[in-house]
Amino acid sequence: MIIAFIILIILAAAASVYAYKKGDGSHIRGFRTAKNTFTNIAPLLLVAFILAGFMQVVIPPELIKTWLGEEAGLKGILIGSIGGALIPGGPYIAFPIIAAVFKAGAGLGTAVACVTGWALWGVITTMFELAIIGHRFTFLRLGLVLIFPPAAGIMANMFF
Repeated sequence: MIIAFIILIILAAAASVYAYKKGDGSHIRGFRTAKNTFTNIAPLLLVAFILAGFMQVVIPPELIKTWLGEEAGLKGILIGSIGGALIPGGPYIAFPIIAAVFKAGAGLGTAVACVTGWALWGVITTMFELAIIGHRFTFLRLGLVLIFPPAAGIMANMFF
């Protein structure tokens, strides 16, 4: 995580210097936009981290291992795929929740299936897709990616 943090600092610093050198006040607008984004997302992050923390202490580890652990096999992968699809919001919500379940005992394949299900089957995203792009596109896309979350989980278990 420290490497990602350092890379983000370097990128932000480079963007700030570039915006400042433009001489049109872009750096001020950039910092204002960043502040507004942080103000809007901070409450979601806080709640997601609180939920992730409580998931680790409220859900019995035996329950997670039974339903989502390595020994759960295909059942755990399918639950992870569907569970991932049901997580609302962006990565700032999904990843803390998935990480909490993984740290609490979910298997690697289940966690991979969960992330892949969130990314490819996301219910909230699919609702927007239906409304904006249309049912023909949405059903075609879902049909094409239907096997990927479980397949990704199975492959993760096979290779790792």
